[in-house]
Amino acid sequence: MKEKIKQRISDLRVLMQQKALDAYVIFGTDPHLSEYLPEHWQTRSYISGFTGSAGTVVVSQKKAALWTDSRYFLQAEEQLSGSGIEMIKLRVSGQPDPTEWLRINLMENAIVGTDEWCISASQFNQMQNSLIKSGIKLKESGDLLDEIWHDRPTLPNKPAYEHDIRYACTDRKTKISAICSELEKSGANLQIITTLDDLAWTFNLRGSDVECNPVFLAYACVSKENTNLFVDNQKLSTELKNKLNSDGIQIREYTDLIGFLNQLPENDKIFMDSDRTSQAILKNIPEHCQILEGLSIPCRLKAIKTEGEIQNIRTAMRKDGVAMIEFLFWLEKNLGKIPVTEFTVAEKLIEFRAKQSEYKGISFFPIVGYKEHGAIVHFHVTEENALPIEKDGFLLFDSGGQYLDGTTDITRTVALSELTSRQKTDFTLVLKGMISLTLAKFPTNTRGYHLDIMARKDLWQHGMNYGHGTGHGVGYFLNVHEGPMSIRQEFNDRVIEAGMVLSNEPAFYRLGEYGLRTENMMVCQKDESTNFGDFLRFDTLTLCPIDTKAIEKSLLNQEEVRWLNSYHERVFAELIPILNDELVSFLAELTKPI
Repeated sequence: MKEKIKQRISDLRVLMQQKALDAYVIFGTDPHLSEYLPEHWQTRSYISGFTGSAGTVVVSQKKAALWTDSRYFLQAEEQLSGSGIEMIKLRVSGQPDPTEWLRINLMENAIVGTDEWCISASQFNQMQNSLIKSGIKLKESGDLLDEIWHDRPTLPNKPAYEHDIRYACTDRKTKISAICSELEKSGANLQIITTLDDLAWTFNLRGSDVECNPVFLAYACVSKENTNLFVDNQKLSTELKNKLNSDGIQIREYTDLIGFLNQLPENDKIFMDSDRTSQAILKNIPEHCQILEGLSIPCRLKAIKTEGEIQNIRTAMRKDGVAMIEFLFWLEKNLGKIPVTEFTVAEKLIEFRAKQSEYKGISFFPIVGYKEHGAIVHFHVTEENALPIEKDGFLLFDSGGQYLDGTTDITRTVALSELTSRQKTDFTLVLKGMISLTLAKFPTNTRGYHLDIMARKDLWQHGMNYGHGTGHGVGYFLNVHEGPMSIRQEFNDRVIEAGMVLSNEPAFYRLGEYGLRTENMMVCQKDESTNFGDFLRFDTLTLCPIDTKAIEKSLLNQEEVRWLNSYHERVFAELIPILNDELVSFLAELTKPI
């Protein structure tokens, strides 16, 4: 494989030379700026061999480098070894970002190319302004990989389908009306929607164009006068087209967006999210139109779940909890008696979820790390690289499901043997962080980076830390990673609001030994109003025991012990009506008070 990667880079360099480019930047996304991609757009993986979900590749005539975040440092080092591509750690002090790297490695008057469809308008502008200071030009040069990727997969053409109103809870006409109302407040009259989960939410449609994410390839332009959905006609049944038309939605071909934008009338005021819209789309908006920038309206609206959606998510969580109990029971009964590997665990997690009603697939491929593999944050297990699991040490598994009534994401780390004092201490410090964030009470207008310290403070007190974020938004039968909010150290100006659903996943990793992560999903709720303002809190959604065998109880304070026992009492009460007698007895043992 490494020789193939070297040949691909060599072919790219020849093409760059023909097009007078000194470097080419591959952002590893698609025209919708997605995190997870159809095979056709997996350009980062094709050119580098790195299969993580985040990373940028820069190829110059002499050097090549890939940037990724802390989730993938170990994976990237392994997959890039021998390829001639340097791995550079993103957001690490002393490490140049891609723009700085280009300024260091290129001469004045150099030309850098990139595919304008696969870079956001804001990122293109920032990079262009930064490079020009060094006399370097950033050029819109199209998709060069298309000219060297001879067996490139075609664009997916799977059918879209309706997300029934009993699950969607709000009809699409109401959602479109809400978008138009927000447009009016902003002073704009039209929004371009490009991100796939925003589209799926707006139109109450789902698809399977992207593995694990129930979305379909499309664009939309929404205004008070008309709504246009740009989608391959073959994706929609006649019945669905008629329903959309009756709701006032005009269906246009997926490839018609640019022609539509070119013909926008003079003085149209276009609302555009430059972080979620490609440079190619921006440059095709006529100069006679006024552009008003802001956070995508459907992104903001869909982040705040309705009461109906939250109740449905709770139903999905009960089903997911049953699947997890069945898995834990299977693990206890079979480990040491039959061969079990990390890949076996991944398959079993999928198998038990698939038994649940309204199940539509996994929300991401399970991350399963036994012993040292647990320290690889987003370890992608295969039959070939899977470790055999024995009754020793820690097993970490991070997995989730897509149900018509919700998306789930959970991580548990379980002890497979007696643990050392250090192992128990590490596990308990991570648990303390998860409980601390769960119990947070905070005023409105609080950002995620204000809360992040609550998950880390006990680790910090012991000189320990983890390199990734603590919490991400979770979609509603949509993407498992959803913006605009997050809980992490990095600045994010989006406030945490009532109705938002987030993960809570502090962690700790000992390189070469084990990884520890305990993750629940939670919903933000109103708490109380006082003379000092309105306050919010979190309520846990996930229903699955935490391994009490791994806890050093002396490190927990009384409030933490009360929370853990109360949580386990709730897990037991909510799951026993839907478990068989054998599993009820098993769960009773797992949820005994400490």
